[in-house]
Amino acid sequence: MTTPMNDGRQADTERRRTRVTSAITTAQREGSPLTASAIARTARVDRTFLYRHRDLLDALHTAAHEPATPSGTGPTATSASLQADLANAGARSARLAARVQQLEERLSKALGEEIWRASGLGPPADVAELNSRITRLEQSNVELTRALEERHAELEAARAANRDLARALNQKS
Repeated sequence: MTTPMNDGRQADTERRRTRVTSAITTAQREGSPLTASAIARTARVDRTFLYRHRDLLDALHTAAHEPATPSGTGPTATSASLQADLANAGARSARLAARVQQLEERLSKALGEEIWRASGLGPPADVAELNSRITRLEQSNVELTRALEERHAELEAARAANRDLARALNQKS
């Protein structure tokens, strides 16, 4: 049994539903915010209306996660693409900050060394020559040590041969 009052309420609910659906479509086409508050304001309904009609709320959430319908020539942006762009920008910012810090450290070291040398407290200018001489002497030392070990091995071999010969001579007599 329907009464005129119930029929009026149902008609009002259908008008509101139509306004909400239209507001979602318009917001998606124009790239406006797709939030419950924004859609309720545009459709001139209370936010609780959306929460009482779960199908409208689901349609709103679905529209919020879909790419916007292109209305012009520009690219469309979705919430997911904007979040990805934000994450990429944050990562790039972190990389650039690390690079700036690395360059600042290098500059600080270079300036510190320059000031140290200019003050006269730095090492003598012929450090490179002294380092190369040390390297040559170390190489010579290694070669002489190896030659000494070879001579030592030859001497041990000669001693062993001498012992064998002496033993052989002693056994003949």
